[in-house]
Amino acid sequence: MTDSPEKPAGEERKVTLLSSAAIDGAPLSYIIALAAVAAVLAFVPFSTILTFGGSFPLSQGVFPLIGWILGPVAGALASAIGRLIGIFLAPHTAGAVPLASVWGAAIGSFAAGTMSGRDRGRSWWWIPLAFLFVAEWLLFIGRGVLVNGVDVGVAILYSFIHWSSLILYILPTRVLFARWIRSENALQMALGLFFGTWMAAAFAHLSVGVILYYMFNWPNEVWVTLIPIIPIENAFRGLVGAVIGTGVIQGLRAVGLVKPKWALY
Repeated sequence: MTDSPEKPAGEERKVTLLSSAAIDGAPLSYIIALAAVAAVLAFVPFSTILTFGGSFPLSQGVFPLIGWILGPVAGALASAIGRLIGIFLAPHTAGAVPLASVWGAAIGSFAAGTMSGRDRGRSWWWIPLAFLFVAEWLLFIGRGVLVNGVDVGVAILYSFIHWSSLILYILPTRVLFARWIRSENALQMALGLFFGTWMAAAFAHLSVGVILYYMFNWPNEVWVTLIPIIPIENAFRGLVGAVIGTGVIQGLRAVGLVKPKWALY
């Protein structure tokens, strides 16, 4: 008679290899990689800044995507680092006030990362942000109308991307777009990325614009000139976010990399 080996009893254990360093649930290696992507895309201009000269960098279209991949905090950090590096490496897209563009990159990623309504303990983060963006918008158009004599209608048309994004962000469409980004359907994902990028990029544009306007006070004529241009620029940011984002998210799902804790995709 031979002894049969004993079958181990108890719950099966799984061993998962985790990154040794992480920030807010996102591996440090992910943050470094996406900061590098943002820095590289800073070399590519996509629109001229009529008021001051220079150009906007293509990286503006991926700052929201970085927030959806890494989460709001880690995404904001990666975008800010990438934008800061891009300022030094690609000064032709640094903007009139380079540090303001770093703030815009960070706030764009942070706003994108707060779009999900299912994050436990963080589902309310969008509320103070909404108040911040409303305050910035009122400060922006208020100074234009009350101090610099900008026509009210011109101010409203000029800021179309800002107030339209505020409406979409405050309404449940914010959560709807997040649900689309998580979708397995490529078309639905692309639509979620486009409209989500439209919102987050508009908030970045507003957060930088209010700083620049209090510094430079461009006249009513410039507001009028930019009315048709700003929505086209923001739509292009949305297109960049949708095209690049769809490919990146599908690729991340296919290779099965560990998803950051607060990732939205």
